[in-house]
Amino acid sequence: MDPFGSDSAFTEEDEQKPRMKLSMSPIVLSHLGDCCPHGSLEHTGERYDVKNHRTFLKRTKYESLHLEDLFVGNKITVFSRHLSLVDYGDQYTARKLGSRKERTLALIKPDAMPRIGEIIDIIINAGFTITKAKMMVLSRKEAADFYIDHQSKPFYNELLQFITSGPIVAMEILGDDAVCKWKTLLEPANSAVAQTDALDSIRANFGHDGLRNAAHGPDSVASAAQELELFFPSSGGRGPVNSAKFTNCTCCIIKPHAVNEGLAGKIIKAIISEGFQISALQMFNMERANVEEFFEIYKGVVAEYVEMVTELCSGPCIAMEIIQPEPPKVFRDFCGPSDPEIARHLRPGTLRAVFGKNKIQNAVHCTDLPEDGLLEIRYGSPMDRDSHKFWCWKFSWLDPALGRGEVMSYDKR
Repeated sequence: MDPFGSDSAFTEEDEQKPRMKLSMSPIVLSHLGDCCPHGSLEHTGERYDVKNHRTFLKRTKYESLHLEDLFVGNKITVFSRHLSLVDYGDQYTARKLGSRKERTLALIKPDAMPRIGEIIDIIINAGFTITKAKMMVLSRKEAADFYIDHQSKPFYNELLQFITSGPIVAMEILGDDAVCKWKTLLEPANSAVAQTDALDSIRANFGHDGLRNAAHGPDSVASAAQELELFFPSSGGRGPVNSAKFTNCTCCIIKPHAVNEGLAGKIIKAIISEGFQISALQMFNMERANVEEFFEIYKGVVAEYVEMVTELCSGPCIAMEIIQPEPPKVFRDFCGPSDPEIARHLRPGTLRAVFGKNKIQNAVHCTDLPEDGLLEIRYGSPMDRDSHKFWCWKFSWLDPALGRGEVMSYDKR
């Protein structure tokens, strides 16, 4: 008998613990009318040892997780543990949540790279969740694989030449009816036509013609899955190489709180508007051990070191390579003082003054020492890990429109 009743489950691998379950229950306490149509939520969690059939951690509060975070493929952090959600715990939840959410590819083409911040902001404001993002450069073979359906078209070679002419940004975006909704934001295919017939579309505002039309979106759920596999392989491959130049550069990381608050597009736009070039970009989750190593120079120097580490490993972040003459100093000045309150008084136009909340959640990390710029860029994303241990994390939700349901997840530790 399932000890969680109708609750849902996630499973996660851990190097030190046996197979476990965690039940997370955002419970709707009350309806607050039009000001808060979804009511207020009480978040509780319980950990259960599946192998030995015993409770490992009694139900306790955990307020950082929300219903919108619970979708297959997402990476979340629960009590400092990083989990990948891979399946639903029952058919009811699969029907209620799975049918609501689709994934599709949002690809920003070379001609629209100076406007990536604005396009990302449109994506976020349209209600999509960006679950993966990477700036990359396609080889001709990769471009041919991507445009295989256009091989017989007269513009095929021109298409390959254009898409390989510079970096692109590929994103996996998640949302209700995502394939159709993203195509609606893009269309029509020819930017020249869009500038007459669809003035508010992405291609009308950021594209030029039928070839240089700013962005791409798959036509169907099946083609979306196929194209996402090319850029973000599920088999463990890395996909196309990133666009990092590793020269005359500095590092900027958009912190998890800013990503979760939907500020990524605005921050990227501000960076580009200031004259900086973003030469590489990638979204990823960092393990605590990796963050501690990354922030090692601040240990024993900055009083907020522990809180800084906790913030950076609390969710997805976006790391960028910034190119500019004498970049560490110039870009550091643009980021502003680490305390946003001080920044708002002394440097009101800086990134931290505009987007930061406090010394920990100050929107961005940037390289402080000139000699560390290349080191931080090369640091990269967390290393892959292997494990034979499993944890099972169990999340339940209760929504006035959807009822109660479950989700199942496996995560390597």
